[in-house]
Amino acid sequence: MSRNPGRPLSPHLTIWKWGPHMVVSILHRVTGSGMAVVGGLGFIWWLVAVASGPEAYATFLAVATSWFGYLVAVGLTWAFFQHMFSALRHFVLDIGAGYELKTNKMAAVATMVGAILVTLLIWGPILARLAQGAE
Repeated sequence: MSRNPGRPLSPHLTIWKWGPHMVVSILHRVTGSGMAVVGGLGFIWWLVAVASGPEAYATFLAVATSWFGYLVAVGLTWAFFQHMFSALRHFVLDIGAGYELKTNKMAAVATMVGAILVTLLIWGPILARLAQGAE
């Protein structure tokens, strides 16, 4: 296949200036894949633990309620909201709105900030209650 010399070459990533819209796009892919893999493995482990009996379920529960289990749960919650807000942003773009540079950047930043805020709103009270119970 020959290239038409009248058409410009596709710009390389080193030419583009990184912006929030690029970060949100990459995060959308990463969070989707991460939720599928981590969430799927966690769900399979839970199913196997339930089917294997009380000892296996106790082991699962011990890990799920450890600091590492809560870290994974908070991460999955953030990934869910990051992915969802990014999908809503893409929906708005798909209907033809929000392509102005300032609006696009603001929506991308709002996507990331919104995901963090909603995750904190959900997990803040839960982790505070857990911290009070540990004392």
